[in-house]
Amino acid sequence: MTVDHDIIIAGGGLNGPALALALAGAGLSVAVIDARPATARAADDFDGRAYALALASRRLLTALGLWSELAPKSQPILKVEAAQGQPGEGAGPFHLSFDSAEIEEGPVGHMLEDRFLYAALLAAMQGKVTHLPGRQVTGQQVQPGQVGVTLDDGRTVTARLLVGADGRGSGVASRAGIRRRGWGYGQTALVAAVDHERPHHGTAWQYFMPSGPLAILPLPGNRSSIVWSEPDDTARAIAALPDDAFLDVLRPRFGDFLGAISLAGPRFSYPLSLSLADSYVAPRIALVGDAAHGVHPIAGQGLNLGLRDVAALAEVIVDAARRGEDIGAADVLDRYQRWRRFDATALGLGMDSVNRLFSNDNPLLRTARGLGMGVVTAIPPLRRAFMRQAAGLSVAPMPRLLAGQPL
Repeated sequence: MTVDHDIIIAGGGLNGPALALALAGAGLSVAVIDARPATARAADDFDGRAYALALASRRLLTALGLWSELAPKSQPILKVEAAQGQPGEGAGPFHLSFDSAEIEEGPVGHMLEDRFLYAALLAAMQGKVTHLPGRQVTGQQVQPGQVGVTLDDGRTVTARLLVGADGRGSGVASRAGIRRRGWGYGQTALVAAVDHERPHHGTAWQYFMPSGPLAILPLPGNRSSIVWSEPDDTARAIAALPDDAFLDVLRPRFGDFLGAISLAGPRFSYPLSLSLADSYVAPRIALVGDAAHGVHPIAGQGLNLGLRDVAALAEVIVDAARRGEDIGAADVLDRYQRWRRFDATALGLGMDSVNRLFSNDNPLLRTARGLGMGVVTAIPPLRRAFMRQAAGLSVAPMPRLLAGQPL
């Protein structure tokens, strides 16, 4: 029996290429099938889309040989401040306050624009990974010892394992019969970047408003990315406003602590929901990233969760290959699922609970929330435990890539 590749990855966003590079670096043959043209996100124009990369995710990029190029384009997150707020009133009296100096391992994370991360992954794949851009998977057939993938141009490509990195509406998962559970939040995220007069000093802010959270995340220079959640109807009305009117609604929520603000790029919006796959694996199938777990963007953990999957799956596959095992066998894939499913589900449900707890104006809950944040801030060991969790340093066992180590 012959196969075209060891692994086929359906999905060319960020998790798919990162996994491909990790596997190819260990000597495996990998193909990435990307529904979008290669140039779709490779433009060099600023558009404001950015990610909060946890410290562990930065270490993975270091292990893949990408971080030295990306570091000068990133903004270290030196402090995190979380507080309850009301539009026009500013932050409440109690804060969760985290300083990265307390964990002695550098910044708790880095903000990095999508355009830079995607371009680096795309460039690194050249010559190492078979990249099939502008192609869609229309079918998959599991056979003894292999899986065949049919493309929209009629070709069939075979491998020992198919990985679905194709998002919440994963076709790989659907065709494998993997069902999903979840619910919508009745909230929509409004995403944009703003310029401001005063420096942010590398501080990320998370305001918990009654209508939904507002994250203000530092970018290089006097610029920040915002992820602003509002009820669906309100968000649609705000999204339809012209830029000046949009800023008029944003300013009472944003506050004036960074001085005057203005839009720095286009605006985006997307509905918020929780979506968890019933299983991360099926015969010769594995899921990573949003294909396995789509979570609320509180704390910006979506991409970081996906990169945890990448690190764990890559380690399982590479170690199995080195032992001479069938990398698509059920017992091999079960090791990956046992490693990742509990962590990802717990974090997703945890963020779901935080959003429900804070997205209301109940006076009793508001008081209890404020006291709870004050207690966490006042107890150094508890505060550091929260920081290590946010930095991705509490994953156990820690995959080698997340520790910055090669496979």
